Amino acid sequence: MPLPWHLYLMGALYILAGLNHFRKPKMYERIIPPAFPAPKALNLISGAAEVVLGALIMVPQCSETAAWGIIVLLIAVFPANIYMAVNKKAGFGLPLWVLYLRLPLQLLLIYWAWLYT
Repeated sequence: MPLPWHLYLMGALYILAGLNHFRKPKMYERIIPPAFPAPKALNLISGAAEVVLGALIMVPQCSETAAWGIIVLLIAVFPANIYMAVNKKAGFGLPLWVLYLRLPLQLLLIYWAWLYT
């Protein structure tokens, strides 16, 4: 049975977001909280995970496992979203309401992935 179109949309979004980690690494390294070691490595790992999981979610035999992987990834990067909201430098000058809106948006993304588990 073919996958629904929105699963391909999800996969494409994660692949593009993951590739952006390699295109603009400094941007992502800047939002990694200082308590986390090796921001360059963490950026590369999370970017690669997004690309791989985005591709795997579009493979019917792998989509359920990939959805769980996306959930784990979204939970793992959540501290970066919090850090952006509480640290002015990490927030890129975005309005606070935008930075705080990202927090529940992460929960919505987790829910979207959970629909495919």
